[in-house]
Amino acid sequence: MPHLLHAIEADESVRAELTLVLGHDDDLAQDATRTSNRMRGLLTSIHPALERVLGPRLRHPAVLALLQTFASPAQLAQAGTEQIAQTMLQAAPHMRSAHTLADRITTALTEQTVQVPGTGSAGEIISGLAESLSVMLKRREVLESRVAALLEAHPLAKVLTSMPGVAVRTGARILAEVGDASEFPTAAHLASYAGLTPTTRRSGTSIRGEGPPRGGNKTLKRALFLASFASLSIPESRAYHDRKRAEKKRHNAALICLTRRRVDVLHAILKHHTLYQPGHEQTA
Repeated sequence: MPHLLHAIEADESVRAELTLVLGHDDDLAQDATRTSNRMRGLLTSIHPALERVLGPRLRHPAVLALLQTFASPAQLAQAGTEQIAQTMLQAAPHMRSAHTLADRITTALTEQTVQVPGTGSAGEIISGLAESLSVMLKRREVLESRVAALLEAHPLAKVLTSMPGVAVRTGARILAEVGDASEFPTAAHLASYAGLTPTTRRSGTSIRGEGPPRGGNKTLKRALFLASFASLSIPESRAYHDRKRAEKKRHNAALICLTRRRVDVLHAILKHHTLYQPGHEQTA
């Protein structure tokens, strides 16, 4: 039925690709979080002191390479400080703290003299998890480059990134969820879609009052919040946030107010295809 077909604009094609790539990136991010948490849990179960040193740095390429090579405490102790440092430097040649971290690892290994049963098997699992996590993180780097290229190909890229706090990743998220904002007649519609409008609690015929928004498009809401938080380094956003704080609002409530105000600005610049002009956040 040819009469039901309609043309697909190039802009919509880019937006569709962004949606697919970002969705895959979300899946990888969740898998990476689960994998790193599993690694930290295993390290804690066999050597808590070692986990305190390596746990916060598990996503560093040097640490992942180290755990793929020497996954168990016994293997690390046998390798020694210098070999540990060299293994990390091979994976990250520009790592300045390699020798310092190697010293901390060696010191942590001396804090536990008892070998927990199952340490050998746990080390093998950690080695495999480290390899999987490394692959996932590298894949995310490739996807980030793809996202940047797709965003740059969209006509609204410069409009979005002209707004303070909106970088490549947040801009791509907003573009994938909102497009050119033509589906939203007003900024209030867009704010409601993002879950930024207060909700009224009712019980029968009585009204209990308004509460913070909890619904809406959570992906879009998170991107808008991240952009607002990043924009606090800009005088205009900081002044608006401080003004709300002076009205006895908590930080989160003030950030919601700032985000809601920025939605007005976002809707306007997307609708008219104009770049951001400083001072908009202070006019509310």
